[in-house]
Parts: sequence; structure tokens; C-alpha cells
Amino acid sequence: MNNNTLASKPHYPILDGLRGVAAIIVVTFHLTEPLGTGHLDIIVNHGYLAVDFFFLLSGFVIGYAYDDRWNKMTVGSFFKRRIERLQPMVILGMTLGAIGFYYTDSAIWPLIHEVPLWKMLLVYVIGCTILPIPLSLDIRGWQEMHPLNSVGWSLFFEYIANILYAVWIRKFSKTALAILVAISAIALAQLAITNGDVSGGWTLNVEQVRVGITRTMYPFFAGLLMSRVVKPGSIKNAFLWCSILVAVVLYMPRIGGAEHLWMNGVYESICIIIVFPLIVYLGASGVVAGATESKICKFLGDISYPLYLVHYAIVYFYVAWISNNKGTTIVQAWPVALAVLVGSIILAYITLKWYDEPVRKWLRKKLG
Repeated sequence: MNNNTLASKPHYPILDGLRGVAAIIVVTFHLTEPLGTGHLDIIVNHGYLAVDFFFLLSGFVIGYAYDDRWNKMTVGSFFKRRIERLQPMVILGMTLGAIGFYYTDSAIWPLIHEVPLWKMLLVYVIGCTILPIPLSLDIRGWQEMHPLNSVGWSLFFEYIANILYAVWIRKFSKTALAILVAISAIALAQLAITNGDVSGGWTLNVEQVRVGITRTMYPFFAGLLMSRVVKPGSIKNAFLWCSILVAVVLYMPRIGGAEHLWMNGVYESICIIIVFPLIVYLGASGVVAGATESKICKFLGDISYPLYLVHYAIVYFYVAWISNNKGTTIVQAWPVALAVLVGSIILAYITLKWYDEPVRKWLRKKLG
């Protein structure tokens, strides 16, 4: 089978650009997170919803790219293409995290100075497969599936969604898929309203795995359903308006406070179930306004995935600096935070050009 025959569909450039906008907001979320006293007062309070937006985009793009190609593509070739796309940056992200592990010195990670080299290397090897580690191998003390690169948890669930799609759910009729999406929406709303938010999914225990699966099922398969039933229109200035919408949703302060957690859960349910699909529809319908906007969308789309995978390796140092300087305010931290943000974008672009694209090109030849 010729891989090129599966690579001929045009992209949605505005959706690519929106993925980059959301990735940058994720970085700002992680940079403001240590400045809060808890999950109720983080400055970029809903930045974690970017993950749910990524899942929706992913489901939409996967459906658009692959739904009509299964007559000339096997499950095995689908997984080869997904591994080629996702895994190189997973490995690099874990590598950068491992290199930085022994250079971050802070009491915020109580276990970090007691970890023998063999244990760190074992966690690294497992992390490179994106499989989660058990709590017995937690080497940072944050109870994460991937303590060398925190964001790896969402890639684990991305793979689960891809497996479910390729092995089973791609065969669903539109009606069956709509029923699955409706049930998943109810489960998501129940989780959000009961807990006050959907934040979570990065620990290998029953409760957190349930959070991760619930956060994945609705947006990913709602995106898949949209790719099958929605007919994009032709909307001007869509990139601008969609970017503003994404920023408003993710930068919205916490709603309801500690007394009315359910109010924030309602907000997040509406955002994920209604607003995010609307943004994807508008973005897919958008007309790129000239060469400059086209270049911006391409740049943001190109760096979005590398940025997501490499930024936390730098953020670890930033978090250690904040924790070692108690009482640091946003006024004191913002120059450092800005440097981390810009540095992360530069690192993402360098790794894209010097590592990700060359490695994916080599893998395409090897995997055929």
C-alpha cells in the first residue's frame, strides 16, 4: 500500500491554528498553576480544558482523515501511522524530562533525591512506550502516570481512543455513534457537576482512570460524529473569533468558589459539550484571510504538538524556582514565566525541524 495515497486530503488550516492557540494557553496554565494556593484560584483557571478541546479536534480530524479509507487500509497500517505521528515526540518529551530530573532541586518533590538511577531509567523506558506507571514507581511524589513528563497522561488516553476507533467504533452507524456520544456527554456532565470540574486523569488508580476515560470518550467521539454529519460552511474571520472564544473559555476564572462547586461543573460541561463543538464547526467552516493568516495558522499548527510535549520539561525548573522562593507573586514571576513561554515555543520549533519531522519521515520509509 502506498502511504502517499493516504496523505492527499487537504488540512483544515484554522483548526491547526486553534490547536496551537490552545497549546500556548496550556503553557500559561502550567506557568500560573504554582502561583495559586489550590485549584480554586489559579489565574488561568480553566487551562486544563485545552486537553478536552484537543480530544475533540483529534476525533474530528481522525474521522475526516480515515473514515473513508478503510477499504484500502488495515488496522495495522492505521496504528503504524498513529505511532509515526505521536511517538517520536513522546520519546523526546520523556528524554528531556529524564535529563532534567536530577537537576530540579526542590522540597516540593519529596522523593526526587531518593531515586536510584535504575528506577529512573525504568520509569523512563516505560514512559517512552506511553504506558502508565504504577504508583509504586512514582519517583516525583505527585502520583502521576508519567512523572518525567506530566502531560503524557493525555497521550495515553489519546491512544486508547484511537484503539477504540480503529478496532470497533469506526464501524458504528451515525445513529449508534450518536447514542454513544449522548451517553458519554451525560457521564461527562455527571463527573463535572459532582466534582466541580473535570480536572484529573493522570494517576493510575480506579478513580482517576475513570476521570481520564470520561474526559476522552465524549470529546473524541463527538469530534468523530461531527466529521460524519457536519457540512462546514464558509465563514470569514473564523480564526480570529475562534481564537478569542478558546481564550475566553480557558481563561475564565473559577465559577462558584468552594461553596458552589456544581456551578463550575455546569460551566465546564457546557464548554466541552456545546461550546467546543461550535468552535470546531466554525473553525472547519472558516476561510483563511490571506497569506499572513495562513502562515500563522501553519506555524501554530506545526508547533502545537511539540510544544505540548516539551514545555513541561522546562516548567519543572520553573515550579522548583517558585517553590524554593515562597511568596513569589505574579508581578515577580511574570518575567521568568514569559521567558519559559518563549523558550518553550523556540524549543518546540527547533525540535519540530531538527527532530520530529526528520524522524517521522524516516519512520514513514521504515514502516511503509
